[in-house]
Amino acid sequence: MIKRARDSRIQGEGDYEATRRYRKRTADYLANNDVEKAAVRAAPRSGSEARELAAAEAAGKRRAKAEDPALRRRARAR
Repeated sequence: MIKRARDSRIQGEGDYEATRRYRKRTADYLANNDVEKAAVRAAPRSGSEARELAAAEAAGKRRAKAEDPALRRRARAR
């Protein structure tokens, strides 16, 4: 049996402290900034930049569309 210290923290996808920090920073940003103005400033400045961003987005979506091949692999017999 593994004993854990009282103040041990779960790390990785279950890192509760990181989640709290992220949520607080996000709420602070939304409360103190004009999100619409930030979106306008982040918009592409030219047609070529818009095409470049669209191409990058499409490349990312092509990669993400397929299911992870590791999910279909059968575990090796031991």
